Amino acid sequence: MTEQQPKKAKKRGKRLLRRLLVWMLLLLLLAAGGYLGYQTLKREYTVTYDGYTAVKGSISNSLSFSSSLSLIDSASYTAPASATVRQVYVGVGDQVQEGDKLLRLSTGETVEAEFDGRINQLDVQKGDSVSPGDSLVQVADFERLKVNIRVDEYDIADVAVGQSCTVTTTATNQTFESTIDAISYISSSQGSVAYYTATVYVNVGKAENVYPGMQVTVTVPQEEAKDVVILKMDALSFSAANSAFVYKQLEDGAMEQTPVEVGVSNGNYVEIKAGIKEGETVYAVAEAEETASVLGGLLSGIFGGQQMNMPGGPMSFGNGQMPNFGDGQMPDFGGSDGTTRPDGGRRQNNDGFGGSSGMGGGQ
Repeated sequence: MTEQQPKKAKKRGKRLLRRLLVWMLLLLLLAAGGYLGYQTLKREYTVTYDGYTAVKGSISNSLSFSSSLSLIDSASYTAPASATVRQVYVGVGDQVQEGDKLLRLSTGETVEAEFDGRINQLDVQKGDSVSPGDSLVQVADFERLKVNIRVDEYDIADVAVGQSCTVTTTATNQTFESTIDAISYISSSQGSVAYYTATVYVNVGKAENVYPGMQVTVTVPQEEAKDVVILKMDALSFSAANSAFVYKQLEDGAMEQTPVEVGVSNGNYVEIKAGIKEGETVYAVAEAEETASVLGGLLSGIFGGQQMNMPGGPMSFGNGQMPNFGDGQMPDFGGSDGTTRPDGGRRQNNDGFGGSSGMGGGQ
């Protein structure tokens, strides 16, 4: 035996030992991964429930629209010709009635109010000279205002002339009862949705700090149910046929599906017409947190995306694939006769680990 042969045998032995250690580590990782996967799957199939109690109450729903107040009656009077102001009968802030004298010009013309309102602006005084078109006085009705609301094509069927509504000012939180006075069915479009204009007249009377231009909310009541059994919407589940049901707990602790008949809903609570009594507690499946892929993220969970330096190169974890042993190939244990092949060993087909059908592909 030559001197080189023991050296080659010793080198082969070290190589085999190193690869055996790597495979032992890999087997330990897979065993740990299998255990964690089992525990994760077990948690995923553990069903928990949230409880809800039915109570007696009233419920209603409504349509709500945002808009702003505007004037119905407003008039600005101007000089018809060159003249001198002979007499002024009003001052700013005065309330006037239809037909009241406002001022008189040297031409003999008397300016009179065309409607009930308030003097909002007075631009002349007695003795002033005016030219044709000069502004004289402005009258506006601040007690009777209007709101134009845009109703889209999905809601227009639920809005009708004569329908009751409320108008609430955003800034002062004052609410006024009113009705839908007119609807224009000539639509305007925004994107792919058609809108129609409904007009609401609002009698604000002597209400303080309510002016044209203020933002308001117009609420149009729809359905209402009083003194009925109501339940939080979250308690309801729905079948494939969109039928509502709840879970009731049996004496042995098991959950049983019970169909219910629902009525008026406001999006938060719903009327229960049949299936549940006042004071009864029912259940719904609690929402489960999404869990990562059981096997695709196990190595990432164990090693946090770190690297381990192993003989032959670093082992990378956390990318949902099998470890990289430094040369991009699976470990080589030699041929079936215990000798090392000329090409360095057999390349493993890793489709079962990193492919779409494998454990670590994450696809």
